[in-house]
Amino acid sequence: MMELAEHVLSLGFALSEHNASGGGLSPEAASNLQGPMAAIGIGLAALGSGYAERGIGAAAIGALAEDSISTGIAILMTVLPETLVILALVPLFI
Repeated sequence: MMELAEHVLSLGFALSEHNASGGGLSPEAASNLQGPMAAIGIGLAALGSGYAERGIGAAAIGALAEDSISTGIAILMTVLPETLVILALVPLFI
């Protein structure tokens, strides 16, 4: 996953250097890149939230087994990282 993020970052830097040197992207090329870049951003947000939920879910189940927290708090903490994906989807529809 880190390698994918590094490749996306290097692509972004290459495009920004190309634009800074006066080359620029044509409007057609920019519109063609919009969809794939949005998909990569949303996919990486989903992977990140899934990775966060892995640890939070295990901790919540462990705390529930010891009766140290209520079920509502455990569910809230487990669902909280999903807001990253929801917030990543908002710009897609705007």
